[in-house]
Parts: sequence; structure tokens; C-alpha cells
Amino acid sequence: MILHPGLPFAFAAPAILVGGRRWQKAVLLSAPLAALLILFQVPVPSTQSGFWMGIRWIWLRADSLSWFFGLAFVLLTFFGNLYALHLDNRKQHVAALGAAGASLGAVFAGDLVTLFVFWELLSVASMFLIWNRSNPRSLGAGFRYLLVHLAGGLCLFAGCLLYGIERRAFTFETIPLDGGGFLILLGFLIHAAVPPLHAWLPDAYPESTPTGSVYLSAYVTKTAVYVLARGFFGVEALAWVGALMAVYGVVYAFLENNIRRILSYHIVSQVGYMVCGIGLGSALSVSGSSAHAFSHILYKGLLFMAAGAVIEATGRSKLTELGGLWRSMFWVGLFYFVGAFAISGGPFLNGFVSKSIVLEAAHLEKKTGIFLLLELASVGTFLSLGLKLPYFCFFHRPTSRPVRPLTQNMYWAMGGLAFLCLFTGVYPQSLYRLLPFSIRYHPYDLPRLLQALGLLAATGALFYLLLPRIKVADVALADTDRFYRRGALWILQALQGLQCGWKIGCENIQSRVAIGLGSLEGFFRRGLGFSSLTTSPIFFLVWILLLFLGLVLA
Repeated sequence: MILHPGLPFAFAAPAILVGGRRWQKAVLLSAPLAALLILFQVPVPSTQSGFWMGIRWIWLRADSLSWFFGLAFVLLTFFGNLYALHLDNRKQHVAALGAAGASLGAVFAGDLVTLFVFWELLSVASMFLIWNRSNPRSLGAGFRYLLVHLAGGLCLFAGCLLYGIERRAFTFETIPLDGGGFLILLGFLIHAAVPPLHAWLPDAYPESTPTGSVYLSAYVTKTAVYVLARGFFGVEALAWVGALMAVYGVVYAFLENNIRRILSYHIVSQVGYMVCGIGLGSALSVSGSSAHAFSHILYKGLLFMAAGAVIEATGRSKLTELGGLWRSMFWVGLFYFVGAFAISGGPFLNGFVSKSIVLEAAHLEKKTGIFLLLELASVGTFLSLGLKLPYFCFFHRPTSRPVRPLTQNMYWAMGGLAFLCLFTGVYPQSLYRLLPFSIRYHPYDLPRLLQALGLLAATGALFYLLLPRIKVADVALADTDRFYRRGALWILQALQGLQCGWKIGCENIQSRVAIGLGSLEGFFRRGLGFSSLTTSPIFFLVWILLLFLGLVLA
């Protein structure tokens, strides 16, 4: 019997509800460590399955792809729990442990039914992470998050039914793009925040608690990347969708003011690299997407931790309200820069050794347009996260506002993720040998290194020249919400019109039916001498149906 890596989180979630603070801390740290221990004991490849209700349930399918994503989720959960260790917030701890367990259940699921169950559990747990902030904005964002993901879940459910009926099996393998496959793909794309289906992400993640957003940055979109890699690698349209997605995210991120909305839009952009690699379909590109998902979980968790530390210390989250924090929050700024240079593809950090694989795959496949779009997104990423955000947050102007001290566990969590970003960047083979496909790729050849450094230097020079003209506006960007809200308003107005028309029409129909039934009742009463007790309209309808049934049976 092989233990499931998600089991420690299934037991830890209810266990956190009992006991004191020391017990909570012990559970938070021991659950991911136990999951890591189980993960290293799982044979690759291996399966655990059983039959119930005529369906073969494969609740554990461990191969190199699922094991790789499972490792990333477990590592992020440990450092996320360490970051949140100072909080006496049982609701958030339960939701975080539940989300971690559900994400592991999804990536190790070998059939579509099991995947759907854990997929929905992950959506519900993530919703509670958003609601945990307990203010009107978080409640509204969480409710919208739930509605969007229920829609994605319905697409997945309907697609799974069609797929299973057509093939008489629910095994989760490569899925063809037929009727059921299109619905499954649509459900996956909603969870991956592919534009224009992405607006739920920058709307919801900033409304979570500073610690809750660390978990949210990892689980949902990377689970979607995993299932796309499992079921739809090589779908060429995904390569262009991902490339456009990468550029779209950085454009909106550069225009944003809220630091966590900036980071949320960069999730959209970075997931674009992963979707693009999956669409390219080669062993190199899919390995690059997997490596970039692993790296993204680490450096994006670090960036959200740094942003959360700024919010925790200052109580503010907008660039227009921040500035001059470098001296008072030196270590936070230093850890932020590690994550910012990693996401920008800076050499000797994990973002460089993973993102460059996807770029190399696009170059080898002779996809020049895709390659240029991804490079453009890299410039925008460094411009936004490597230059604009830290300048206006840490250097722009001195601040006289008091800065609250942070707890030591927050520094340890940021330091741990920063170390992993550096370690896997300096020693990329520690990451490459865990990839689902064996690749021969050396990121640190001289031309590629000079190209990356030249791109960063040119972007820095551009920012310096444009700095006097760069302004941060305190405005809310509607994004694709503009179409959703206007469309919803038109639909509501149309429904109200239909309701009025339906009401008037029903009244007319009711009056005509009453007149007709009254005439029919009079005819039968006069002609057949039925008593008043047996001459109601309902009686005649039943009588006519029975007469028709008798004629048919005769």
C-alpha cells in the first residue's frame, strides 16, 4: 500500500482546530514535512486504484510529471506555513492545508472523476482563503471567485461525462479536441486565467490576507498548468495563446497601482510562458513549462511574501501611498529583489534557467513571432517588477509613517525561498534532473548570458530615461470586467423585459384557457349530465389523458 502525499494535509486540517498555539505551530510545520517524506517514498511510476460504482478510481498515479509538481506544492506549503506561523487564525490555516491537500490530490489523480472532485475542493478552499480577510471587498471577490470556478467546474464536469460516455472510461490521459475535449479544455483554461477569462485572478488575490495570497499564488493556476501539460500538450493554438497572454499580463501590471494586483497580473503573464511551452509540444518545451512552473511557485511566493510584509508593516498596499522603505525594511527589500530578478530572467536565478528553456524551444521550432512576444514580455516584466515597483515602494520618497516590526518567522520564510531561487539558479542541474523529460540544455553559454544581461541593461536604461514621465495613477483598471459588467447589465435588462412580457402573456393565456375550459365544462354538463363535483377543469384534463391512454393500450 502506497501512502498518498496529500494524506498529512487531510489529517492536519481538522487537527489544527484543537489544541493551543504550540500545537497549531507543530501541525503547520509537521504536515508539509510529513508530505515531503511520503513523496520521496512514492515509487515512480506507480498507481493505486479501485472500482466503485462501476468506475475505476485512480486516486494515485505517480510519474515524473505529477511527482515534480507535487514537490513544488509541498515546498511552497512548508514556507507558506512558516510565513503564517505567527497567526492565531485557525480558519486560514484549515483553508490553506485544505488547498494544499486538494492540489496534491489533483496532480496525482489518474482519472477525470477523481480530478474533478479535488478540482472543486481546491476551488472551495481557495474561496475561504479569500473570504478570511472578512471585509466587504473580500467577501464580494470570494463570491465572484466561486461563481467563476463553478462555471469552470461545470465545463469540466460536462466534458468528463461526454468523454467518459464516448470512451467508456475516465482515465486521464491525452485528450482529443472533440466535444468533450473542448469542454474540458475550457474548464482548464478558466482555472489557468487565460484572457479574457482571467479577470477573477487580479480581482480576488489582492483581497486575501497578506499570508493567504502566498498560498493562492501557487495552487490554482499551477494545477491548471499541470492538467494542460497532461492532457493537451502539443495543441498549437495554446502556443500563441500563451505568448499573447505573457504580453497582456505585463501591460496591465505596468499600469496598476496596487502592489498585489501588479503581482497578480504577472501571474497571468508568467503562466503564459507555461501555456506557450505546452502548446509547442516538444519534450524541451514541456520540460521548460514544468521547470518554469516550479520556479514560479518559488519566486512568486517570495514576491507575495515581500508584498505582504510591506502591507503588514505599513498597512498600505498602493504605490501612491508608499515610498522610502529601503532603510526601515532592508531585508524585505533585499528578498524582494531576489524574487524580482528571478521573475525577470536575471542570470544565476531560477527564473533564468527555466524561462530560457521555453525561449530556446520556440527558437528551435522556428516560431519567430512567439519568440519575440516572449522576449517582449520579459522586458515588460523587468520594467514593472524589477524597476517600477521597487522604485516607488522602496526609494521614491522618504516616508515619516511608522513601520511596524515583523515577526522572525516571516524573515525565515522569505530567506528560505530566496535561497532556493538562488540555489536552483546557480546549480540548474538540481532542477533539470527532476524534469519529466530528460533534456540536454546548458543555460549559461556565453551568447545566451550576454543576451540576457544586455536585455536587462537596455530595459534599465529605458526606465531611467522615462522616469521623469512615469506616473502612478490611483485608478481602478476595468480590464475585461468592462465587457462582463455591461453584458451582465444588458442580460438583466433583457430578462426584466422578458419577465414583464411573460407575465402579460401568461395572464392572457390563463384567461383564454379559463374561457375555453369553461365552455367545455358547460358542454359536458349539458350534454352528459355530469354533476358539479366532477366537472372541474382538472377533472376533464385527467379524463382526456386517461381516454387517450386507453385508446393507445387498446
